Amino acid sequence: MKRNRLSTWIFLALIAGVVFGAIVHSSTGSADVNKQVAGYLSMLTDIFLRLIKVIIAPLVFTGVVAGMAHSENPGDVGRIGLRAILWFVAASVLSLVLGLLLSNAMQLGVGVEPPHTDAAPDVSTAAFSLKNFVSHIVPQNFFFAMSQNDIIAILVFAVLFGFAIATYGDKEPTIRNLSLAIEGAFKVMLKVTDFVMHFAPVGVFAAVASVVTLQGLGVLLTYGKFIGGVYSGMLLLCAVLVAIGFMFLGPAVFRLLGLVKEPMLIAFSTSSSEATFPKMLEQLERFGISNRITSFVLPLAYSFNADGSMMYQAFASVFLLQAYGIHMSFEQQLGMLLVMLVSSKGIAGVPRASIVVVAATLPLFGIPAEGIALLLAADTFIDMGRTVTNVVGNSVATAVIAKWEARRAKSRRLGTPSDRVGTAPQSAGHQSELSSRT
Repeated sequence: MKRNRLSTWIFLALIAGVVFGAIVHSSTGSADVNKQVAGYLSMLTDIFLRLIKVIIAPLVFTGVVAGMAHSENPGDVGRIGLRAILWFVAASVLSLVLGLLLSNAMQLGVGVEPPHTDAAPDVSTAAFSLKNFVSHIVPQNFFFAMSQNDIIAILVFAVLFGFAIATYGDKEPTIRNLSLAIEGAFKVMLKVTDFVMHFAPVGVFAAVASVVTLQGLGVLLTYGKFIGGVYSGMLLLCAVLVAIGFMFLGPAVFRLLGLVKEPMLIAFSTSSSEATFPKMLEQLERFGISNRITSFVLPLAYSFNADGSMMYQAFASVFLLQAYGIHMSFEQQLGMLLVMLVSSKGIAGVPRASIVVVAATLPLFGIPAEGIALLLAADTFIDMGRTVTNVVGNSVATAVIAKWEARRAKSRRLGTPSDRVGTAPQSAGHQSELSSRT
């Protein structure tokens, strides 16, 4: 399926899912029947997400190792990683502060009747803690990390493995053959990704139809003010991120947005950043970024750079503060959100990940945990928007970091052609030349 046709099919599947779900929800008149139909539809979504998850671990490992094996200086990984982390932290703080300012100005929680119940909503936070995340950064078992799709743990091992291969260079024939085999495996995984993406329209249709069948379109009206406020904030955040990207990339940032429209549609439909990873990797390389950069920075971005999720946490926290009539100064609110920022780093890119962070953090500041019930009804629709925002932030971050690396490489090789990050490669030879520069 051609790329432009795939985008069209995904968009049509999105619209068809809304229409189908609305028809079923309004025609059955039975919550039990709607739940049953939604369950059957969700099976298709689960198949799509499982197909995505099964290719992520080998894609990350082979991509990082293949990129590092041909690196002129494996020590560059440390510099790239530091730049990436600094960018991610700055973007997260920007998202939190902007969300805090907007949510306080909009007063979305004023007049909302909070729930009063002894039963806490069904949001598990028992396994969530910063300690657990830190302890899993370095894997104690590589195969367990692969089976669990622990991207950061896989990334750490892949960097070590790729660095070890790079130190041999071309001195050892067996090592050179191993490097070529892993590079070939990476190309095969990219082809497998293309096969999986053929199922994307079906997964998108089922995901949207399931949600609308179960909850109907009425939830958009009931929580319209809150949903509209959050979406307006995320649109503003996307505009700010694109403007920052324009400062570094120039007009090429708009071509970047055009290339990642398919991942954005998948993100909006499935509410899963993880589901967009393979396609993002492919599209960023089409943008002109070498595999050495994308295969390292993008996995980091998915664990550390959730701009939409950061902004949502600000809106959700202030919304509940206002609903319960709890007064906190701006400084206190900022402190609460900084705790969320630290706690959320490394959280998996799965649906409702942000709501788990909010549920785990709010009781520390005296906000009743049952207030999460106010957010759950509309969370599915909001999760679509914040996942799209995450995709925009990750794509801009990766492209800017690649630009920095390209400028550094150019300054070290005086007299070479200028960098072309952001321009479409015209041939395989051109792609190879571009990869070596970036």
